[in-house]
Amino acid sequence: MKDQLNPTSNLWQKTKFVTRSVKFSWKMAQDYGLLLLGALIQAFAMRLFLVPGQLVSGGISGAAQIINHYVSFPLGVMIFLGNIPLFFLGWRFLGGSRFALRTAVAITGFSILTDLLVLFIPAQGLTQDNVLNALFGGVLLGIGLGLVYRGQGTSGGSDILGRILNHRFGISISQAYLITDTVVVLAGGFAFSWEKALYGMVVIYVSGIAAEMISEGSSIFRTVIIITEQSTAVTRAIMDVLERGVTILTGTGGYTSEDRPVLYCVITRAEVNQLKQLVKEIDPKAFMVIGVAHEAMGEGFRPLK
Repeated sequence: MKDQLNPTSNLWQKTKFVTRSVKFSWKMAQDYGLLLLGALIQAFAMRLFLVPGQLVSGGISGAAQIINHYVSFPLGVMIFLGNIPLFFLGWRFLGGSRFALRTAVAITGFSILTDLLVLFIPAQGLTQDNVLNALFGGVLLGIGLGLVYRGQGTSGGSDILGRILNHRFGISISQAYLITDTVVVLAGGFAFSWEKALYGMVVIYVSGIAAEMISEGSSIFRTVIIITEQSTAVTRAIMDVLERGVTILTGTGGYTSEDRPVLYCVITRAEVNQLKQLVKEIDPKAFMVIGVAHEAMGEGFRPLK
């Protein structure tokens, strides 16, 4: 029995391999589930709000909308064909075969579902109000995109170009959408109307924000740096009152050249005012910097996965 439990034994190694395989398969199932769910939500956004309102959302899907306005050809098929060149561009810059498989699933699912939903959704959509079409279409589209991102894929089109800008140049997802989709929206102004082109810009902005919130978090956490002469008292107050951990770093004042402790902690947005009041009561001369964190994982927050 001892030999079987020995970390160097064949049975132990096989058990570890099987455990890793099960976890890997479950993670893959989750990712592909997110990809398909995201594709479905995007298809609903197109058929319920954007296509009936003639609102161009940018990218390949927006270009396909414009072409579909003049040519009677299935919208989903055009989206699929238009994504083929960008698919190979993404293969080159966004992770090779791993990117290719996940993105192929997202693109194919979105294309098929966009055409399939025509059978179940009335052509006029839910509303004729373009404000509602822009807002709800943008939110749904962004949620779908964010879920695809969480599944470690892309939805093709300008999504691929946006991810390249995000990965290579550090441009946020919302800004990347504005950059890559503006030309298509302007083309939509010529095809439909300039008023609808303006609504299209609203769609892009709203969907970019929604995608960023879903994929990277809703920015409900705050990182705090505190420099104070009462570091021990402030640390104790944070741990006792807010029940948050504090990391004590060593810093050197640039003007005084003196060493002093620098306190670092992560709190929720709701705890910011309480922390300010605590520090003010202990050391009114303290210096604080409060930043935004997209996610916080570990003890006291979400489990680290």
